[in-house]
Amino acid sequence: MFIILLCHAEKKLLKNLTFQIKRKVVDRMGKFKIVIFDMDGTLLNGRTILIFSEIKGFKDDLLRVINSNIKPYKKTIEIAKFLEGLDGKELLEIFRKIPLQKDVKKVIKKLNKKDIITAIVSDSYQFVADDLRRRLGIDYAFANNLIMENGIITGEVILHNTSLTEGFIDHQIYSICKSCVLEKLCIEYGISENETIAVGDGKVDICMLERAGLGIAFNAPEIVQKHADVVTDNINAILSYI
Repeated sequence: MFIILLCHAEKKLLKNLTFQIKRKVVDRMGKFKIVIFDMDGTLLNGRTILIFSEIKGFKDDLLRVINSNIKPYKKTIEIAKFLEGLDGKELLEIFRKIPLQKDVKKVIKKLNKKDIITAIVSDSYQFVADDLRRRLGIDYAFANNLIMENGIITGEVILHNTSLTEGFIDHQIYSICKSCVLEKLCIEYGISENETIAVGDGKVDICMLERAGLGIAFNAPEIVQKHADVVTDNINAILSYI
């Protein structure tokens, strides 16, 4: 009878959180000190540049670049050109209307309460990532620097991945090396990479998910899921491990 009840409880938990454990992580529960989040599609229920393109009328051009065969970091450089002449403040107002994923505020609040360091690591732009960081009470934000002059976007971008470090999984070069950011945060705080959680949904997140002590694929395609310890469509799953 006890076994039947236990199995029922486990099924209910899996139904509510909809996550799968892909590697044994129970022995590390409660030991995590840093949680690193992707921004678009993870903290936000939307893609910043896609929404900008829909409102400002360059969606077709954007998709042409996204679907091209050029290297990922070069796509970031090309996409920034579509923003030339636009007002940064206006884009920030558009950005603030992108909805958060369900329960994001609650999750961040609980992480802060436990004194867990939090960070946004995004291949979007620093000025929007900083805005979200302040709104949510997140400790750090790392992204690409979109150049502005007198508040107007020049169309130039300074990549966060200044050394063009290659990903150690897919050997692609992205505009930001998220696993490098994870490594630097660990060095700064003197903690092990095993004490970190990374949460993301895109190919750019794969190295970060692999390198973290616990990699969580959130609303991610299968190609990303197979590199994660946990697969979920519920951001609350994070709270099961802290």
